[in-house]
Amino acid sequence: MRESLLTEQMAHEVLSACVGELKRAGSIPAGGVVVLGCSTSEVAGGRIGKASVPEYGEMIARAMLQSCAEHGLKAAFQCCEHLNRAIAMEEEDLRALGLCRVHAVPQPKAGGSVPAAAWRLMKRPALAMAIQADAAIDVGDTLVGMHIRPVAVPLRGEYRSLGEARLVMAYSRLPLIGGERAVYE
Repeated sequence: MRESLLTEQMAHEVLSACVGELKRAGSIPAGGVVVLGCSTSEVAGGRIGKASVPEYGEMIARAMLQSCAEHGLKAAFQCCEHLNRAIAMEEEDLRALGLCRVHAVPQPKAGGSVPAAAWRLMKRPALAMAIQADAAIDVGDTLVGMHIRPVAVPLRGEYRSLGEARLVMAYSRLPLIGGERAVYE
């Protein structure tokens, strides 16, 4: 791992831009939820799940929490498959959304470095079994799309990577139902 690969400022710059782009493109209202799935192994140039970097997890979790707060949105963090891709989030948000709470505490090697760091940074962290969020950011091919409310719309933003990891985003739109006689406005 190269020392200069990721800095706190870089993580904040990238995630703040992404959260802002998602909010605008998806017309996400204040209080909407953005899920982050992130492999610090990939950010560091390694293979997903094989070279976790807790220091990057701390930087990225802090940057995501700050970025969402700055944009009036809520942050949620997808755990890895060892915790069945559960979602780390503030307990009050979990309760407000009526989500199913599960019991575990994310660790760098069981949940992931980013959710583990977010857990320590949140006021009252909790794990949800799943969520249907307004938008998602996927850093390092973590398959976070399972946590976006249908219909997911891919968004190509200013940033395409964080460190060495690919970065993709999506927001949700309302499903269009009906046929040729349907009116949507």
